[in-house]
Amino acid sequence: MALYTVDVRWERGEADFLGKKYSRRHWWKFDGGIEIAASSSPHVVPLPMSDEHAVDPEEAFVASLSSCHMLWFLDFASRAGFCVDTYHDAALGRMGKNEEGKVAMTKVTLRPTTTFSGDQQPTVDELHALHHQAHSACFIANSVKTEVRCEPVLG
Repeated sequence: MALYTVDVRWERGEADFLGKKYSRRHWWKFDGGIEIAASSSPHVVPLPMSDEHAVDPEEAFVASLSSCHMLWFLDFASRAGFCVDTYHDAALGRMGKNEEGKVAMTKVTLRPTTTFSGDQQPTVDELHALHHQAHSACFIANSVKTEVRCEPVLG
């Protein structure tokens, strides 16, 4: 079984921690070595305690679902003989209250647009079938309770 690691690092510095005036900016370091600035969402913790230029966990959640779906879609498209040239997903995550009344990411909508080249072009039905396969195979979508929707657009 694979193990995935991320180091999450935060330091208070001189900020007033007990007065809740501390920065929520922190760093994610992934096992491949890349570091990304992260922060709470400005929608959750107001500026300047949040950093609007950093990635927040909610955005990362949506990106993780979108990326996993895309990687499976590309795999299934190549197996089916369709040459994908571009894939763009303008994914959208919605925060709200779940069935238990807790604040949660309640819906993620993937809105991928793909372009293909070559003689073999998918029909709309084949495109939807590929996305259905990708959604069913996606490790991340299979790991969450959030409703994950996919609304593909033929590009």
